[in-house]
Amino acid sequence: MRMARQLALTYHVSPDAGALAHRAAQFFVEQTRAAVAARGRARIAISGGSTPKATFALLADPAEPYRAQMPWERIELFWVDERTVPPTDAESNYRMTKEALLDKVAIPAEQIHRILGELTPEQAADQYEFDLRRTFRLEGAEGPSFDLLALGMGDDAHTASLFPYTEAIHELGRLVVANEVPQKNTWRVTLTWPVINQARNVFFLIAGADKAGPVHEVFTGPRDPERLPSQLIWPASGILTVFLDSAAAAQLATPGADGTGLMEKTR
Repeated sequence: MRMARQLALTYHVSPDAGALAHRAAQFFVEQTRAAVAARGRARIAISGGSTPKATFALLADPAEPYRAQMPWERIELFWVDERTVPPTDAESNYRMTKEALLDKVAIPAEQIHRILGELTPEQAADQYEFDLRRTFRLEGAEGPSFDLLALGMGDDAHTASLFPYTEAIHELGRLVVANEVPQKNTWRVTLTWPVINQARNVFFLIAGADKAGPVHEVFTGPRDPERLPSQLIWPASGILTVFLDSAAAAQLATPGADGTGLMEKTR
């Protein structure tokens, strides 16, 4: 008999995108410091987009408290997904992170593990999987356990580069895949959802009124991961954290006075 799986989903609603970036920056600090205290380092996988960019800018800003609180030298940084472009391309998730964060803080270069988007999609996926296996010292069917993994959500309910009705949704054996995305006429390289779900701490960072409908469907609607790939995110820890601005949270139940809401989900 298949056992029911429980998920405690905590959502935190900020009044606007600026407040959301500050809340996310504080969460990065707290979780990074906790990982370093527990294991001596923090292995973090990040996503691209304008909302993470604002958070990264706060983390790197010497005028903000977060920068001095982060143990930069103990961080190993990875990416959840990448576009198939060179690292200098304006569309590159790596380039965005480099300009907003990496050029301004002291993470050792050998601890930065980018996806080589300038290679062919399959080569980039193979190389990144090799890097993960080497860095995490994985054997056989073992997968990596990131300490902190940050996700976004598109207005089509995709997350990472797991887009609706694409092949990567069905991948269970690989750590990383090249995923053709016909609706965008491109290829992406992405961690697979089983790898994402093995992270110790998984969270979404979502902003904008265009996300309100997808957020409501993903977190409160019937299960349909082919159409709503973000529903594949169901961490093995049984805990999922979601940070939203008020526009993205508009169709969720009103949170408490502290801006926090809780859902208990079973499947």
